[in-house]
Amino acid sequence: MQQSIGRSNDVTLSTIWERLDAQAGRAATRPLMALFEDRGRAAAFSVRFAGQSAAAAATDAEEMLFDFSKTNIDEETLELLIELAIAAGVQARRDAMFAGRRINETEGRAVLHSALRNPEGKVALDGRDVMPGLRETLLRMRGFAREIRGGGICGQGGPITDVVNIGIGGSDLGPAMACLALAPYHDGPRCHFISNVDGADAADTLRGLDPETTLVIVASKTFTTIETMTNAETVRGWMAARVSEPGAQFVALSSALEKTADFGIAPERVFGFEDWVGGRYSVWGPIGLSLMIAIGPERFDEFLAGGAAMDAHFRSAPLRANLPVLLALVGIWHAQVQGHATRAVLPYDQRLARLPAYLQQLEMESNGKSVTMSGQAVSRPTGPVVWGEPGTNGQHAFYQLIHQGTQIVPCEFLVAARGHEPELARHHRLLLANVLAQSKALMEGRGIEAARAIAAKAGFQGDELERQARHRVFPGNRPSTTLIYPQLTPRMLGQIVALYEHRVFTEGVILGINSFDQWGVELGKELANSLEPLLAGGPRSETLDGSTAQLLDFIAAAG
Repeated sequence: MQQSIGRSNDVTLSTIWERLDAQAGRAATRPLMALFEDRGRAAAFSVRFAGQSAAAAATDAEEMLFDFSKTNIDEETLELLIELAIAAGVQARRDAMFAGRRINETEGRAVLHSALRNPEGKVALDGRDVMPGLRETLLRMRGFAREIRGGGICGQGGPITDVVNIGIGGSDLGPAMACLALAPYHDGPRCHFISNVDGADAADTLRGLDPETTLVIVASKTFTTIETMTNAETVRGWMAARVSEPGAQFVALSSALEKTADFGIAPERVFGFEDWVGGRYSVWGPIGLSLMIAIGPERFDEFLAGGAAMDAHFRSAPLRANLPVLLALVGIWHAQVQGHATRAVLPYDQRLARLPAYLQQLEMESNGKSVTMSGQAVSRPTGPVVWGEPGTNGQHAFYQLIHQGTQIVPCEFLVAARGHEPELARHHRLLLANVLAQSKALMEGRGIEAARAIAAKAGFQGDELERQARHRVFPGNRPSTTLIYPQLTPRMLGQIVALYEHRVFTEGVILGINSFDQWGVELGKELANSLEPLLAGGPRSETLDGSTAQLLDFIAAAG
């Protein structure tokens, strides 16, 4: 077992956690604004990542700035958090991951998704070099994407105009998020995504598409995922009504060659990946084929380069200047030390509308665990509830609670310094003004005296003035971080995605849990398989609970 790689004993870790708890107690009554009496705080509690790697020229680098100065972390707290990361073995376990050790112990697997974005690197697993096979698959993907984009591979009705990706979970969330994020770079066929087994998803997506010029990508490693295969069969039927050989317009992202052949997909149209690539970490390889077709292989390579640059930074930067580690430590401080149960991810970029959902899976499927690597119950809360929406839309929805509600919600803002539409420059200035204003308002708040002045100016007097003023008080002291970068490019998106991957890994190591399995998704799937026959009128067990029986009765009566 490798669960103790670099990890200190429980007594040492408990002592650090207790010291952090004491720090949280002292910070509870300290205004965030008081920390800014130190004029150098913003610089001291920020980190810049230049975006360079050994394989990238400086001219290709794209800098990002992570500002966590608007949190109640002071120097002593930060030192303790770094001490916690060291004692938990973050560095040793990070090195073990990149070295191909089987750190996903419950499934006996290595964790090597980073190899997908560094095709010129060297990675061995059990003494075998995994890179030749990876490079061969990437070359095949590039060739196929160029053929589709250039019209060398056509549908029955001519060049491919639309691509439909069928997958769920990591086979959908990653490419769907990335395709939307990089819309300014699309110069290939239009991309669409079907994930939900609800027939409405397939029906609405296919409406308006021409089956004779549509390419369908079926993304399922095992080619057995019930939602994906149900949708794939439906789409194949839709296509077969117009296309004489529907299999010729299907592609599989799978390692199950027999099953893909049975489905009618030629072997040269199958792009596989290994079990050391988890679904939620798979957008860098064949699962990203829809993105490659949309933006082209060269732009996709830039996306990979951004991720590889973040890998290099994560592996080499000191912890005090390590962006993924600091992002993780801020998360640990808020969730596990201060006890804030949720985390809002707030991208001020409409094209990052799917990022919160993507990070939901990345964080909550990875770190939503209740036992440690050794099988013991965890001693602290694990992954927080991750949610969010793009700004400024969210300001007119849930920001009321964030500013004046009784629960403190740490906020993570993301924004580009410039947009892609120079003719709409004022739009972007307003966007930037709003994101800066929100983090400032969360920190500063508004006191009762300022609220009284506003109420008086509105004409209120006496008791009514006091009542109205109290509704206008903002408590402030609400933490937030800001990740800002020049522009959302393919390379920058790669940096952001890899940043959050390593953040989740670091948090998992500190909590002593396995971030790379997902046993929590199994039970519901098993029960669904047993309940489907009952929906078709099959016999019920006498042990069926009353609530489920009642719901089945309602469905039967409505049908």
